[in-house]
Amino acid sequence: MSMHELSQLRELEAESIYIFREVAAEMQRPCLLFSGGKDSLVMLHLAQKAFAPAPIPFPVMHVDTGLNFPDVIEFRDRAIERAGARLIVASVPDAIERGLVTEPADGSRNRIQTPVLLAAAEEHGFDALFGGARRDEEKARAKERIFSFRDDFGQWDPKNQRPEIWELYNGRVAPGESIRVFPLSNWTELAIWEYIGAEGVEIPARYLAAEREVVDRRGMLFEVNDFVTLTDDETSAPRRVRYRTMGDANLTAAVESDADTVEKVIREIAEVRLTERGATRGDDRVSETSMEDRKKEGYF
Repeated sequence: MSMHELSQLRELEAESIYIFREVAAEMQRPCLLFSGGKDSLVMLHLAQKAFAPAPIPFPVMHVDTGLNFPDVIEFRDRAIERAGARLIVASVPDAIERGLVTEPADGSRNRIQTPVLLAAAEEHGFDALFGGARRDEEKARAKERIFSFRDDFGQWDPKNQRPEIWELYNGRVAPGESIRVFPLSNWTELAIWEYIGAEGVEIPARYLAAEREVVDRRGMLFEVNDFVTLTDDETSAPRRVRYRTMGDANLTAAVESDADTVEKVIREIAEVRLTERGATRGDDRVSETSMEDRKKEGYF
């Protein structure tokens, strides 16, 4: 009898689809967090596969800081429309106007995303939120289980994690409590790109190399745009760059690259030794524990 063996990529796909189905079966009101970035696009694609030919049985939510690249927001809307999903936008600018949060002096709205996310989850009664985090991205994320329990304040305790033996997931929550679910937890950046190539997942153009006007700030290349303006002592120059991750336009840097196709990106990623967040996200350079501190507060 011949044995049929799945490739590593198909094993990852099967695991993620299993997780989506488990959450849909166990939880009352799940929701998929979505930004239009590569990880959330792969999650959306996997969710469609998990429930095809039926539509995705839960809504999609974006916590919008108001500082995103406009073309990525346009791409987000097209992707959700193609998937036939319902989009919920939790707006940070609206929350600032309502007085829920205060505009930070340092220009980073990442930390104030947390109360906006928690307020939206409470408003809609979500008891499970799918996130696109991967363990290879950052050491705090490497600590987190696939089913990450959150208390009734939305907070995460890294010392109070439920065991996940034999891929058995405990989704039991009391009223007010919830779980964050990470279907891509065991994926790597390289696996994400290989899957995008294999499945033909459409991605924002910013992920591919092109000539863009950038300014060098402490070794990080920021595109000059409405959110990044030059100071009196700065100059910009056109350079061939691409983005490894999508975030706020004022905090997310590009990297020099000639990878203008998915195939070239795969080859490039196979050779790098620095994670995309470490290379391009200025908000993660605040301190050694910045991500873990935010996750304890309820960050996704």
